[in-house]
Amino acid sequence: MLSVANLKAAYGASRVLFDVSLEIGDGEVVTLLGRNGMGKTTTVKTIMGLLVPSGGQVGFGGTPVAGLPPERIARMGAGLVPEGRQVFPTLTVRENLVATAANRLRRPDPWHLQAVYDLFPRLGERAGQMAATLSGGEQQMLAVGRALMTNPRLLILDEATEGLAPVIRTEIWHVIEKLKAQGQSILLIDKNLGVLKRMADRHYIIEKGRTVWHGTGGDLDNDAAKVQAYVGL
Repeated sequence: MLSVANLKAAYGASRVLFDVSLEIGDGEVVTLLGRNGMGKTTTVKTIMGLLVPSGGQVGFGGTPVAGLPPERIARMGAGLVPEGRQVFPTLTVRENLVATAANRLRRPDPWHLQAVYDLFPRLGERAGQMAATLSGGEQQMLAVGRALMTNPRLLILDEATEGLAPVIRTEIWHVIEKLKAQGQSILLIDKNLGVLKRMADRHYIIEKGRTVWHGTGGDLDNDAAKVQAYVGL
């Protein structure tokens, strides 16, 4: 479904991505691992059209999308939960959820408000509350719910559990497990290697803007020393 090959990108004259490649199939959960500053978020931005690549290919559902505007890529079924949540602070929980709601791919069982409230009961309890007044964990739930309301083929979660209290982090992981069980394709960026090994089908490691390793959870264990050197977890 998503194919990234030899991706290159830069911020002005500063090159960040030199050779990133990865693939995600329908229903797969795939991780993107690496130390801070190695290019993970830049890879996501480039996939989503928020940064124009300087080379390489990005394909989504068999269609080349490298360099397309982000709104076109989103309409094709890519949903992003960005690092830092970025909810609409002056809108209520309900307004945040319906603001970008769509079913452009005509899913027979699309996400809707009640389905999101069932997934995150706290959001239902706070439906009329301004997003700015929510806790960090509740804002993260809202960001995930808002992305689901676009009914994406691929859900991208960039540091979805970063800085959250352990109980909230566990709740987010349970939700991701439910989404996987429903066949949702997911690209995960996170530092919790123990959870990621159990949950994801495959893993990619980025080092200094290049894909330097990929494999399954079993491969992570077999190459533990190499993975430790790259990821530092």
